[in-house]
Amino acid sequence: MENAPLIFSGTSNPELTRKICNYLHLKEGKIDIRRFSDGEIWVKFLQNIRGQDVYIVQSTQPPAENLMELLIMIDAAKRASAKRVTAVLPYFGYARQDRKDQPRVSITAKLVANLITVAGADRVITMDLHAAQIQGFFDIPFDHLYASPIFTHLFKDQIENLVVVSPDVGGIKLARSYANRLNAGLVVIDKRRPKHNVVEVMHLIGDVEGKNVLIVDDLVDTGGTFVSAVKALKDNGANQIYGAVTHPLLSGEAISKIESSPLNKLYVTDSIPLKHKCDKIEVRTSSTLLAEAIIRSNRNESISSLFEIDKDK
Repeated sequence: MENAPLIFSGTSNPELTRKICNYLHLKEGKIDIRRFSDGEIWVKFLQNIRGQDVYIVQSTQPPAENLMELLIMIDAAKRASAKRVTAVLPYFGYARQDRKDQPRVSITAKLVANLITVAGADRVITMDLHAAQIQGFFDIPFDHLYASPIFTHLFKDQIENLVVVSPDVGGIKLARSYANRLNAGLVVIDKRRPKHNVVEVMHLIGDVEGKNVLIVDDLVDTGGTFVSAVKALKDNGANQIYGAVTHPLLSGEAISKIESSPLNKLYVTDSIPLKHKCDKIEVRTSSTLLAEAIIRSNRNESISSLFEIDKDK
């Protein structure tokens, strides 16, 4: 492929990078990433990248060294005279702190945006930000992809009497986009969060009695919000309950919570490697979506057709 992109993988999700390269029929870029005995990260590109279009695939989920590794890879690429360096972040970590919701706290989403830009990235490609306005924290081109096309075909014309549920008010836009494409109703859960990772479900806005339900969200961490939503929906008469969540952080006791809940199936992407297998969780690859964004960016073509969330019927 003439003027083909050079795609390199960090250590956070090498399997996803392999799938992206296989889809594009490209060889994965050669890079050496090591750790000194004290844990310090060392990076070297093992091929000439001077004047090339370089794409670095690295999710920035915890631990924080995934983010540090990304920054070092970007810096190394710029110092090796790459023509353009694009950070491909299937999962953009530290996005939940996107504003000062209380005194004396950091806005980490803005901090990370600054770090990526200062490291030398020319463009960022990511998927399902926790808050879409984080795009405004960057002063470089930013492509925000949505995972909804990965999931909607699983439910369209497949499940009758379906309603889409947003687990909180902040997810209404995402839920509405699913509802429009699936010709389904929309329900919102009004929740209260007394402290971090603790959720108290208050009440439902909408009717789920006798209906099949699809809960959509950008991520599931401890599973508290998600499982509380599942239980509330079941208590209000829902039949089958499904979930479509992009980023499976699944920390702490999340897996066991999901296994013991009345959930039928949770669909997630491979933006983050699944830590533990679970019969109720099915992984759908995001490699095709990311690969299409990479190749269109490389060819300077429009990728707006991938932004299906904004296309209301």
